[in-house]
Amino acid sequence: MADITPIVVNPEGSKRVVVTKELPGTHWQDILTAADCRIEIMPGTEILSKEEIIALIGDQCDGAIGQLTEAWDTDTLGALKAAGGTAYSNYAVGFNNVDVAAANELGLPVGNTPGVLTETTAELAIALTFAASRRIVESDQFMRSGQFHGWLPQLFMGQLFHGKTVGIIGAGRIGAAYARMMVEGHKMNLVYYDLYQNESLEDYVADYGALLEKHGEPAVTCQRVDSIEELLKVSDLVSLHTVLDENTKHLINEERLNLMKKDAILVNSARGPIIDENALVAHCQKNPDFRVGLDVFEEEPAMAPGLADLDNVVIVPHIASATVWTREGMASLAASNVAGLLQGYSLWDGADVLPFLEGDIPQAMPNIVNASEVGIS
Repeated sequence: MADITPIVVNPEGSKRVVVTKELPGTHWQDILTAADCRIEIMPGTEILSKEEIIALIGDQCDGAIGQLTEAWDTDTLGALKAAGGTAYSNYAVGFNNVDVAAANELGLPVGNTPGVLTETTAELAIALTFAASRRIVESDQFMRSGQFHGWLPQLFMGQLFHGKTVGIIGAGRIGAAYARMMVEGHKMNLVYYDLYQNESLEDYVADYGALLEKHGEPAVTCQRVDSIEELLKVSDLVSLHTVLDENTKHLINEERLNLMKKDAILVNSARGPIIDENALVAHCQKNPDFRVGLDVFEEEPAMAPGLADLDNVVIVPHIASATVWTREGMASLAASNVAGLLQGYSLWDGADVLPFLEGDIPQAMPNIVNASEVGIS
């Protein structure tokens, strides 16, 4: 491991918890300190390798908070277990970097941080939507380079969404939040594809449609479609909000891209490998009016060759959850998972996780993804 000395908080704590990156805020540190934990935090921005994580864990370690960019697999989880560890939490709602099957085999609980990312992530997807559709980045660069010499009839023309069709793939919490923003904010009709019906979302759109009709405007509509292909064909805007698993890798591939309208907008704030990035580059090269907003990438942090050269693609560095409130909340949830596990608490059964975000927290764990597999209730 690089010769970097961890930052130590509460050095007298009896339980050793390692944290692989500095996390925002201090409330999370208060949570672990109250649980009698010595907290060792790795400074710097370099992503730790498996070998560096194992070295950080050392011979004795009670718990760890890791990052989505790190490999928590049989080797790293095994090292934590061998060091006496009984608690791990991802500093993320996603956990595709964690080998949960290995954790189950080891009897090691895996926490994550849902409940504070919904609106924040949906808002970033909205930002990408309009940055792509209204060509904001291109226009900004145009201005900064001194090329603007006055108003022109066809300068940076983009797409209007009002009254058009938005397609959502994955209508869970984030997808539904994004859908509501686009439907209510821009009176778009909604089509969605999900393995499960979202009756709440359908009722929301129906109620809003009735309100519009009451005021003499056309009602918006909502339809759950049977196939992704059907959604792609009819949508002016497609936003991805599905999980990443063996069924959703390259869900958007060359064949499906070719089904989309030539001037459609595609947004991905979910997981990079959902899109075949090489196919996307080729499609955008052939179709300059097709526009894309990406927060995530297939081989993150790398990008497919040619992606960064495309004017019709807006790219940001995985910042969907990057608001102060959300990132500090994620830290509090991750710390609460670890502290709760080390103190033998039960799972939280409240309606939301807001009680964990400030002050004295509940004597519970916000979320353990493999709770039933490792005997936690």
